[in-house]
Amino acid sequence: MRTIQESTSTHNAGNAPDHADPVLIVLTTWPEDAQAAGVARALVEARHAACVTRLPRHAVVYRWQGAIEEAQEHQWVIKTTARALDGLWAAVRDAHPYETPEWIVLAAAGGSEAYLAWVSDSVTAG
Repeated sequence: MRTIQESTSTHNAGNAPDHADPVLIVLTTWPEDAQAAGVARALVEARHAACVTRLPRHAVVYRWQGAIEEAQEHQWVIKTTARALDGLWAAVRDAHPYETPEWIVLAAAGGSEAYLAWVSDSVTAG
């Protein structure tokens, strides 16, 4: 198993390798779907994401079109950069089975210099 070397500093807030291309964390959910693993792999292969973490199935309760719904989903945590975000969104939107998929983008406030550099090196714009 390959690992990512840790930098000497454990928290480098605002110290991303390329301030013009900050690291982002994207949250989305995916239903039980035979194609999900292939979609996650395709996002990484296309360099839209450095990593897609597909968390175990969990129960969700939500309001949709005026009704309370319940479902089983997987939470995805996607590591990418600002430059790659538009391409990532287009790829997720095209493959996603939901009419309105969860799409929440969070800026990484900091982290291991080595990890942030790895994310940046693993993705490309578009």
